[in-house]
Amino acid sequence: MNIIEELEFTTSDSIVKELVHAGVEVAFGIVSIHNMPIYDAILRDGTIKLVCSRGESGAVNMADGYARATGKLGVVITSTGTGAGNAAGSLVEAWAAGVPLLHLTGEVASAYLGTGKGYIHECKDQLAMMDGACKNAVRLRNPSQAGAVVRQAITEALTAPAGPVTLEIPIDYQSAIIDDLSADKLQAPEFETKTAAIIPERVMEQIAKARRPVIWSGGGVISANASQELQKLAELLGAAVITSQSGKGSIPENHEQCIGHFAAYEQTKEFLRNADLLISVGVRFRGNETSNWKVPVPKAHIAIDADWQAINRNYKATLGLVGDAKDMLAAIIHKLEEKSVHPAPSYLQEVLTLRDEVRAQLRLTLGPYEQFVVGMREILPQDTILVRDVTVQANVWGSRLFEIHEPRTSIHASGGGIGQGLPTAIGAQMGCQDKTVVLMAGDGGFMVNIGEMVTAAEENLPIIIVLFDDSGYGVLRNIQSAAYGRQVAVDLLSPDFVQLAEAMHFAAVRIGSGDEFVSELKKAKERRKPSMIVVDMEAVGPMAKPFGGPPGAAEAFKPKKL
Repeated sequence: MNIIEELEFTTSDSIVKELVHAGVEVAFGIVSIHNMPIYDAILRDGTIKLVCSRGESGAVNMADGYARATGKLGVVITSTGTGAGNAAGSLVEAWAAGVPLLHLTGEVASAYLGTGKGYIHECKDQLAMMDGACKNAVRLRNPSQAGAVVRQAITEALTAPAGPVTLEIPIDYQSAIIDDLSADKLQAPEFETKTAAIIPERVMEQIAKARRPVIWSGGGVISANASQELQKLAELLGAAVITSQSGKGSIPENHEQCIGHFAAYEQTKEFLRNADLLISVGVRFRGNETSNWKVPVPKAHIAIDADWQAINRNYKATLGLVGDAKDMLAAIIHKLEEKSVHPAPSYLQEVLTLRDEVRAQLRLTLGPYEQFVVGMREILPQDTILVRDVTVQANVWGSRLFEIHEPRTSIHASGGGIGQGLPTAIGAQMGCQDKTVVLMAGDGGFMVNIGEMVTAAEENLPIIIVLFDDSGYGVLRNIQSAAYGRQVAVDLLSPDFVQLAEAMHFAAVRIGSGDEFVSELKKAKERRKPSMIVVDMEAVGPMAKPFGGPPGAAEAFKPKKL
């Protein structure tokens, strides 16, 4: 009899059994004395692949990127106290993006919870810390209930509005011997089609009389796998389609009716003032994407969202439909096909003109970087997953001019935190190993999780990192200059990124022109090995117009009376 056969069934085995039943294939994290029983149970089961990150923050981002790129549940395992605290910032990002993620963390032995005795890895109130960073945080209080508690946590993470859920398991509970209770395979929660498909007649009346309709498509469309329905509705109505940044790819961005992620542009604002109907689908209307809610919307506003609390949160809706976006849109389409709906050719031409104008305006600001945009879209496959950290080039053109053609191929930092792009790209590539994954990052943010390059190399993931090196925090430089006429704490000493990347088993090169970039990007795409292209921004030269941050950013920081 081998050692595996001799072991009793434990709480950790019950946890792993539920993960396997939920279809979990990959888990990210760092092994610790406060999660070792769970790791051992995963090893003994042999079903789930473990990816060992170099930090808890990076591990959460990897699980996040994996979930966004695949549509599956992300799973991350961390230690107690400091380990859980390290994970908190990245959990906030997953919460901001509405990513279904299960965070398993250890806890001190149950007898020492809340005693302050100084048990190793003790935290004053870890559960409250996790709750502040997540959709919800729960603690296992009875080892025999482990399977049920894990199942409930997974269900909650997947249920709209999706988000990260933390489950704490005290270390003594993890090895507790319990009965092996059978469990049916867990399925992702489904919305009731009967409820979701009911479309009030007054909704159809408002849609039918619209002559200048606009659809605002958000991440909820992608989460609901409703992109085909969204495009069909747009074509039936002849509607312009604005996307949030999370909604990029919900309609192909080369579609003639897709305005894209340009809501805060003046031309788009004027267009919205003249619209007679807005249909918003799964949109949060974030402050930085709406000039802090100054983008005008038509009085007639039909809001569709799976989260009833989202209705009227930022913009008033005349009619709100709560339910799954795919079911809702399909029901509207079915009713529209029974009617005679004919898009106005003159309005479609206006939409196309606006689409071309906002893109042309942005291109004029790029200077030498226009060649980068063109080169990337020409060289990279249509289904390339573009991950963007917070950096000037990503904010200016990576999130707008690099056209996204498919859902789940555009990933960005929804919460605005720097440095999370690298591990997020690793997770995306782990989940989609046959696709090309490209990360756009700046030198300042990249240093935050730079150790995760070794994780990518260890897994032999062919990610391509395009690192824009201007030896500082470029976005903040520009905002400070506009707000104060001076700069502080934004200049950084860059390492030799090529040597550093090579030491971490990446192929790496430094370039100083658009031609060099295009040439090296081709090589990296064909190499299918971990690769980095360091862009010497001083050598390339400045943009034609400096990026001043989101609309109104500089004004917000100028001294003023409250």
